[in-house]
Amino acid sequence: MSTAFVPQQQPQPQPTPPDAPPPVPPHASEATRLLCAGTYLDPAYRDRVIEELHLHEQRIVAPSLGFDAARVLAHALRARRVEVGWAGAIVGLWIVGWPLTGGAMVVYLLPSLLLAGGVAVRGDDPQAPAGRKAMALGVRWAGRLVFAVLLVATVVTAFSDKDDIEAARYGYAGGLKGILLTLLPSLSRMVGGHDTITALQAWLALVLFAAVAVCAGVQRSQFARALGGELAPERFPDAASDPAERAESPRFQRLKDRIRLEQHAPLIMYRETRPFCGAGQAYDTWVLAVEMRPAEGRTPRPLSNRTVLDSVRPLLEGLRLPPEYAGHAVRDRLRWLEIDECVFLPAEGLARREDAPYSRAAFDQHRERAVEEGAEKRRHFLRVRVGGWEEELVVTVYVRIHTQGRMLMLEIAPHVLMPVREDFKDADRMAHQLRNNSVFGKATWAAGQVPASAARSLLTLCQAAGHGWQLLTGGYGNALPDGPALSVRELGAAPAGSLFQQMDVDRYLRSVQDRIAHGVRTALSEHGYQTGEFVQKVVNISNGGVHIDTVAGSTFAIGTHARATSTAGGGPQDPFTPSPTTGGSGPKTGPQKGTGSDDHGG
Repeated sequence: MSTAFVPQQQPQPQPTPPDAPPPVPPHASEATRLLCAGTYLDPAYRDRVIEELHLHEQRIVAPSLGFDAARVLAHALRARRVEVGWAGAIVGLWIVGWPLTGGAMVVYLLPSLLLAGGVAVRGDDPQAPAGRKAMALGVRWAGRLVFAVLLVATVVTAFSDKDDIEAARYGYAGGLKGILLTLLPSLSRMVGGHDTITALQAWLALVLFAAVAVCAGVQRSQFARALGGELAPERFPDAASDPAERAESPRFQRLKDRIRLEQHAPLIMYRETRPFCGAGQAYDTWVLAVEMRPAEGRTPRPLSNRTVLDSVRPLLEGLRLPPEYAGHAVRDRLRWLEIDECVFLPAEGLARREDAPYSRAAFDQHRERAVEEGAEKRRHFLRVRVGGWEEELVVTVYVRIHTQGRMLMLEIAPHVLMPVREDFKDADRMAHQLRNNSVFGKATWAAGQVPASAARSLLTLCQAAGHGWQLLTGGYGNALPDGPALSVRELGAAPAGSLFQQMDVDRYLRSVQDRIAHGVRTALSEHGYQTGEFVQKVVNISNGGVHIDTVAGSTFAIGTHARATSTAGGGPQDPFTPSPTTGGSGPKTGPQKGTGSDDHGG
């Protein structure tokens, strides 16, 4: 295949983009704010954040694209401290209430355990089987009914005089009231409590229930105050005034500084099983290889990887330019497109986390060596990033080019970070609703938390104690360094975005991929190599197809119901000859992707 001679032209200077507002720093981005709010809303998410970033301090943090993982950790630790404090207060009330109420408070542990069991049976899987959902619902309602019956019995006892209680004790009281008066003492005796529950003890139980409800309500209101205070959109950019950042824990302060050194560094220390941890979901990866054939009538010149990258980069930077007719008011996210170079290094082999070569001199040395390497573990990429939707939708394209054995290999690995979870986005709405709810509504919600408060608070204290025990005995501080096991941003991402967001992803990726292909083709042409095969393979990959170099001596079929056969006597049938079975004038071509060529591995 030959191409026409393209004379070498002087590169035209790129116009300077008009002044644009600077991008929001990661610590002040909307994605960071919503993830911080999520640590108050979802205890499971908060615990995963603390486990990854605080407990396993030997793990290097995943790249934080468009957000600040250190600030998310700060609020996760603060949310846990608040929850543990109120859980301790609630458990303390239950413990104090045992002797004061003659064992009446212990009786209420039964509905608490039933409600906790219902939550455990249901689990966190939204796709749980219908039978398990029904069982969980039945257990929860059983717990609520038992609590309601016990509460009625407590109220009846509180408003009964001594004679009625004594009569019920000796079996003289009949009717529903007699049954209710004997219910609490009978259950209390079974758990080691008193044989008789007096009116005063019943009143103390009701007072303690009210105190537990107040604790639950105040704990919930602290979430609303945080969303209206340091997590409010207008105050969140001021990280210096954030109380979560000023925690006095030396461990947290040390890890906070370490995370902020690592999370946005161009040197990425990775775990072998997940090299792109933190970048999101892989999206339509390209691996394209073409032979570097001399163009007709031209003498090819040596073409290095750096030369190709230098041809691609100005074209990508040109995407920042708004249309001339749009003026300075255009708000396209491509104006803030970020382009840099990064080097991936395996974390295995380091003696300490602090030994990772994050200095500028060390990175420059790795970059200069890695850019021309075929590489396996150490890899150099040109990284192109677009942070859309207030850094909630992050599109990152990793580009790697390598020339070896008269072959040019182009690797394009796009990744997409989906928007933050929907329930995290609703944090402001929930906080507003809580702050503006009526007193009756707040009291009703708080009263509903009393039945399950004992089991839930005890579980919180046990989890906090387990975390502390792991810190003391796990030996993570002296463990060998490891790459990130997960990304707290990926944990807080929704499974999919909206149609608008999907359209933006396609627009960003097609723009970036087209400029990359154009830059590579330009470098090939300027150095005296054919470009026809490269262009053809790019078009095929872009359309989801497969490039086939030749069909001579081959038998193949294309399409869902196509069949391929070979004849022993003659040569291969022309694939564009009408088939007696299909009656068409060519092969069936469906929209599906194929495999079987050396042009891509996506």
